[in-house]
Amino acid sequence: MKALIVGAGKLGYRLADALVDEGVEIVVVDKNDEVIENISNLIDVMTVKANALDFMVLKELDISSFDMILATTKNDEANVVLCSISKKLGCKFAVARVRDPEYLRHLSFMAKELDIDYIINPDFETAEVIEKYLLKKYLLMSDEFVGGKVKLVEFNVANDENFVGQKLMDLKGFDDLLVTAISRSGETIIPNGQSVLMKNDIILVGGDAHAIEQFDRDHSGVERTKSIEKVMIVGGGKVGFYLALLLNNANVEVTIIEKDMERCLFLKETLPDCTVIQGDGTNMNLLEEEMIHTFDGFVATTGIDEANLLNALVVKQMGVYKTVAKISRSNYNMILDRLVIDGVFNSNFITASKILRLIRGSGALSVNLMLGGDAEFTEMIINKGTLSTDKKIKDLDLPEGILIVALVRENEVIIPNGDSILQEGDHAVLFCTRDRLSDMKRIFQKDELANEALWKFWARKR
Repeated sequence: MKALIVGAGKLGYRLADALVDEGVEIVVVDKNDEVIENISNLIDVMTVKANALDFMVLKELDISSFDMILATTKNDEANVVLCSISKKLGCKFAVARVRDPEYLRHLSFMAKELDIDYIINPDFETAEVIEKYLLKKYLLMSDEFVGGKVKLVEFNVANDENFVGQKLMDLKGFDDLLVTAISRSGETIIPNGQSVLMKNDIILVGGDAHAIEQFDRDHSGVERTKSIEKVMIVGGGKVGFYLALLLNNANVEVTIIEKDMERCLFLKETLPDCTVIQGDGTNMNLLEEEMIHTFDGFVATTGIDEANLLNALVVKQMGVYKTVAKISRSNYNMILDRLVIDGVFNSNFITASKILRLIRGSGALSVNLMLGGDAEFTEMIINKGTLSTDKKIKDLDLPEGILIVALVRENEVIIPNGDSILQEGDHAVLFCTRDRLSDMKRIFQKDELANEALWKFWARKR
């Protein structure tokens, strides 16, 4: 597969980095010298310094030879035009990033009329993930697969004597659960039964939804498990706006703190049921005046990662049940494990995960980038003819870094062992480190299916 990425900002870089591991031939176009030099030094891709809106550039690149264009510039209109023109010039599949709230209700119409296959709004996607976490009636960060039948939670063992110093094989209450990975000071560790847990390790625990929910209640404190009824959002930008809209529709009382007066007026006009306060949300005196301790949830969504992390950290110490920070860079992966924050959501990882699902191939139902992009959880259907079909897991010789977390067969969740046989039609939840992606695809996909899902999606759009 051959892909053109236009716009090498944080999202463009994340996509290029992820797609290289997929074996995709990448060309990156950006008009900024410094950006092009940076991506050339860090990723093995072809780079072109140019303005892709000069359509002669697309012709010189022979856009008709590309399977996909990903338009991720900062300009929504430019992304839409680039995708539409590229399709007319023969590119097979087009994905555009569109962030402006004004376009939210018209994305399907725009895609259809302009022949764009997929329009993604990173800010709305991020807001949806945060809302989903806030509205869960338990505390631990989690993801879910196969319609919620299989769940995954992140748990900081802190100083818990039930975990610290214990071998995984000796942990009590883990008969129906699986520790898939350990994050230690930003480093990803693939454990085995002999692995010993250390203070402040983050463990990723997967299993049947009921077992995971019981684990959450046991280890986050059942007395703290409650519904979210009142949320404060600091930062009234796009993510903050979308999140307030979603929470408001879920009958949650929302207060937004935003510095810019003009933005405050926009928020008040478009979100009349929300309380909008003009001020500096990093000012603790202001938060105390607004009685932050009476809120169930707090979300920092400003454009400054450092401010969001610090804000969420401080507010957590003030007794708020759930605190969340939105970030867009991966600079802080080394310290996130040590921060007492309930949720940290990287908007670029969320967006890249959505796009990777399109590209991954037949049967891929979801892709969740985890551990700073070092690993992922993938939900896929076991297809007839793959190396994994009708085989015992122990006979697959899975390399270290690939783990089958759970199988769902006829609505039954199975935590597999070496003797479990994979059957056609099984939903498999897989854990895979970044360096084992090619092995995962070799074992669980047929070569000729690598682009089939994409082409079927494209054909339906026609």
